[in-house]
Amino acid sequence: MSTSIRLKRIGAKKVPFYRIVVGDTRSSPKGKFIESVGWYDPRTKKIEVNKERVTDWLSKGAQLSNTVSKLLKNFSIFSSGELSGRVE
Repeated sequence: MSTSIRLKRIGAKKVPFYRIVVGDTRSSPKGKFIESVGWYDPRTKKIEVNKERVTDWLSKGAQLSNTVSKLLKNFSIFSSGELSGRVE
């Protein structure tokens, strides 16, 4: 099973809020997921990520989506060197 770490929108209309989830690439982004590893609030520009779980999933072969990769770099959660070889 190939997995990806991506965003899942859970906010109300015109009030975006996202969970950072690990899910099967074949399932819908709005559907089931395996594990929630963090959240992102674009209105207040806050993010919280369980770095341990993300690195664990990356070591198991999960791929980062482009958006999640950019968020993790922009908020200095991971450096570019730590994500080398992943989606940029």
